[in-house]
Amino acid sequence: MGSYLDARAHAGRWLVRIEDLDVPRTQPGAAAHILDTLAAFGMQADEDVLYQQRRGHHYRQALERLQALGHCYPCACSRRDIRQLSAAVGLRPGIYPGTCRDGLPPGQPARATRVRVPEREIRFHDRLQGPLSEWLPGECGDFILQRADGLFAYQLAVVVDDALQGITHVVRGADLLDSTARQILLHELLGSPVPAYLHLPVAADPCGAKLSKQTHAAAVDPAKAVTTLCEVISFLGQSPPRQLRRASLEDFWRWAIANWRAQQVPAKRLIRRH
Repeated sequence: MGSYLDARAHAGRWLVRIEDLDVPRTQPGAAAHILDTLAAFGMQADEDVLYQQRRGHHYRQALERLQALGHCYPCACSRRDIRQLSAAVGLRPGIYPGTCRDGLPPGQPARATRVRVPEREIRFHDRLQGPLSEWLPGECGDFILQRADGLFAYQLAVVVDDALQGITHVVRGADLLDSTARQILLHELLGSPVPAYLHLPVAADPCGAKLSKQTHAAAVDPAKAVTTLCEVISFLGQSPPRQLRRASLEDFWRWAIANWRAQQVPAKRLIRRH
């Protein structure tokens, strides 16, 4: 809802992307269910839906460009290797210590491809969260662009697609805030424009876990579309009049778009629902 309202309120175009890169975890019919739900709640994309599974050649071209520029390298380390090596040098668990930066260990084949993270802060201004910065060497180290199983990483794919689709503004959940500096770095390395970012609070259960299928959160009910939309827009800090709950779907969106104020959204990463 936040991305749809922000696009409509600024006379922009709202695009839908199915980020189904992780083929082994993709559930048959899931994408169609997502699109049907959006339509039932009155949200239609302004362009054809983009499916990342079909765009591997674009990601390969970007990876080859980064390789040619010397920005990435092959890595032989497994997750177990990284846990052991990061602990040995005093890094937080899972932070890549740069083991293969200067070449693969003798006799070990490449498993993945990593980008060289620079020794500098990545700074950006989020439209809601304000000025932010991240020191990538200490937060993640050189991160993966192509996995050991050959699949391209989300961080690379989303940057390539943002550039090719001409994305100017990204509105998404604050659970992805930690990915932003990595994506900005890849935009810089590929020479593509960096979008403006707006990270909205994520709804969480009373224990602080994000509402999702993994936490067994109940699905939305299209039969209660306007009632649900009123609850969501209130969650986003807007103030719908009480009578809006009895409005038609078209009248709801007419009011919501005309009254959308991004600056009223709570600047929090999580909001617990009781």
